[in-house]
Amino acid sequence: MAIYKEEAIVLSNEKLSEGVYSIVLKTKDIAKEAIAGQFVSVYCNDSSRILPRPISLCEIDKNENTIRIVFRTVGKGTSEFAKYVPDTKVTVLGPLGNGYDLSKQYENVLVIGGGIGIPPMLQLARNISGKKQIVVGYRSKNDMFLYKELQKEAEVFVATDDGSYQTNGTVLDAIAENDLKADAIMACGPMPMLKALKKYSEEKGIDCFISLEERMACGIGACLGCVTKTKKKDHHSKVHNARICTEGPVFDAREVDI
Repeated sequence: MAIYKEEAIVLSNEKLSEGVYSIVLKTKDIAKEAIAGQFVSVYCNDSSRILPRPISLCEIDKNENTIRIVFRTVGKGTSEFAKYVPDTKVTVLGPLGNGYDLSKQYENVLVIGGGIGIPPMLQLARNISGKKQIVVGYRSKNDMFLYKELQKEAEVFVATDDGSYQTNGTVLDAIAENDLKADAIMACGPMPMLKALKKYSEEKGIDCFISLEERMACGIGACLGCVTKTKKKDHHSKVHNARICTEGPVFDAREVDI
């Protein structure tokens, strides 16, 4: 799959909740090539910040050649992005990594997102043609970004850390409380959630595909800064590692040691 480095144009920038922003970018070729689960590296316009910031793709519109990124401000780079106004030009590299493989048909898929791992689940839910249910984990009811948009794609079950909306606890608590059943899980979120889903899927004997979050530098597999332990040897490094930015971010949970 081709990777492009291009100058994209900000079409809109919206604050979704405290510290969470949504930017729609007009691209030339990136949107045409992208699939759910991939990400882009966004470069700061402040030249003192050399490394780009990897951000997952929330929406992909191939007809309009636009991509939507939803991110939480955690440092100077993302804080810069949060201030962008329409018509701002920004350098973007992508699409990067491997997304979700939807070639296999499942009877029912649990689409699961936690925290800032929720945004890529929107495009994924749209692309799953069969039956699916969405389970998302938020900090509280005041942090429920993208909830209404997800509701348009499937039934949504919510877990909140403080119990302020629906299930009090984790996404696994929400699955148990609502007696949800599936033959596949596709998820993105914090590592403790992904570890729990890996264990759960193995106990239930169902397929599970997880998108790993990691700090990335180059985004193209050259620096080996974002590796995860795997069952198989990586052909690049000849050890039991895989580069999350290239072999991932989406992995079969059975193939990674997390």
